[in-house]
Order: sequence, then C-alpha cells, then structure tokens
Amino acid sequence: MQITRLDVPQCSIGEGPVWDVQSANLYWIDILGKCVFRLSADGQTTRWDVPQIIGSMAIRRDGNAIVALANGVHSLDFATGACAPLATSPELNEQVQLADGKVDRRGRFIVGSSDRGMKEARGKLFVLDPGALELRQIDGDIFLANGPCWSPDDRTFYHADSIRKLIYAYDYDIGHGVVTNRRPFASTEELGGIPDGATVDTDGCVWSAICEGGKLVRFRPDGSLDRIIEMPVKLPGSVMFGGPNLDRLYVPSLSPAFMGRTADPLDGSLYVIDGLGVQGIAEPRFGA
Repeated sequence: MQITRLDVPQCSIGEGPVWDVQSANLYWIDILGKCVFRLSADGQTTRWDVPQIIGSMAIRRDGNAIVALANGVHSLDFATGACAPLATSPELNEQVQLADGKVDRRGRFIVGSSDRGMKEARGKLFVLDPGALELRQIDGDIFLANGPCWSPDDRTFYHADSIRKLIYAYDYDIGHGVVTNRRPFASTEELGGIPDGATVDTDGCVWSAICEGGKLVRFRPDGSLDRIIEMPVKLPGSVMFGGPNLDRLYVPSLSPAFMGRTADPLDGSLYVIDGLGVQGIAEPRFGA
C-alpha cells in the first residue's frame, strides 16, 4: 500500500470527491473556499467558484454538474462557470444548510442538511428526483449529515450523523427513492473521531474517513471493523475510489485553521492510496 500526496491546491475543507468514469476526471470541493476542483487525466487542475458555501456536488448526464449550496441545489455549467438555482426546500433556512450528497443508481441526488451550529438535530435527508424543482424529504433528526452511499445491490443505504459518531443503515427502495428502518450500523466512538465522507467497495464493505481521528476505516457489511489505515493528516474528509480500474482511493482533507487551530503544512491536501487490493463501484451521473 502506498499513500501519495497529490500536487493540487490545498483546501480549507476538502470534501466530496467524485470520480467520473466517463470522463476519467476527479472532482472535489472546498466547502469554505466555495469552489469545485477538477483533476483531469492529463494532470491539469481546474477551479470553479460558486456563490455560497458548498456541501457536495455530482456530475450530470450532460457532463456538467449540480452543486448543493447552502440554500438549495444549483446547476453548474463548466464551460461558462454559471451557477443557477435548480431546486430547494422550505426546510432550508438560516439555521440549516445542505451538506454531503451522492447520486443513486437511478439518477437521483440524495443529500443531507445540517444544523449550522451543530447543536440541534435540525438536519434532514432529501431526494432530488430528476426534473423536480423541490427537494423531497425522506428522513430527519440529523445534526451533521455525511457519507451517503449504497450497498452493491442497492438494498441498503448508509448515512452518518457525524455529531452522534454513528453511521446508520437503512432499507432502500431503489424504485421510489425511499428509506425505511433506520438503525445503527457502526460507531466511531472508539476510533478517535467522527464519521465523515464514505463509499462502498465491490465486496459491500463501507469505507469511512474518520475526521479528527487521522484514519480511514473499512467496515464489513455486518458493521464489524475490518481494516484501519493511518493517514498523514488528522482530518481526512472523505473517500472515493477512482482510476481506470476503480482501485485507487482518493482522500481530500481539512485544515484545522478554519476552527482557529494551528494547521500542519500537510493539512488540506489531497491524497491517493494505491495497492489496497479492492475496487470501488462507479458513481452514477444525475438525471433521468
């Protein structure tokens, strides 16, 4: 196994990596930097600024993007940089904002919201159906929404409440985009940090970035701990498999400077891990 720091701009809060199989590009976001980055196959890095704090992003069927901003989901045109409102919810206000999100294998965007103060369970879990103008709520009672991902058979949805240090599992109805039977899947209480971004590999195991804990972990489908990878930084933000064989694990990270703490020179870097011996699952694009 080899961990490599990539030569790309460092972030204040590096999150939300997306490997787009069709273009062989890696995308990620800087939440407080209010921007989207792209690392192309030729090694070039491109940046797009957005008008608000960004919680997550996904690629659309046409190759452009959607971005989850504080007050709703917006479209992002890569050619012009234009960002336009697409869908919102009355549940979004000055106390909550959109957070981590991903696309299911029917082209829906599933995105959580979080309490801005992280003190109340005001967050919700929403679905943006292709063509809809309003977000559809499917769950609530969330402090800080993170790490949405699905089992390979689409029957189980995983989603973390980072403040509770819990990853939940749900029964997922792929036909209708509905979750039921929320239950604890894994706790990170003993891992020294909170569950942040996550993904699932072809074995059905859940990979989670343990922010504040300086590590990545792999949970088996029964929730038991399978593997721990120590990272060069304390605040890994998320994980995403990419590369031609979907066997490279990309890991953006955060800088504690945004919390008023002293930052290490490596904080906010983007890493890639090779030689794990596992493969990820291709991320779908948003749209019907």
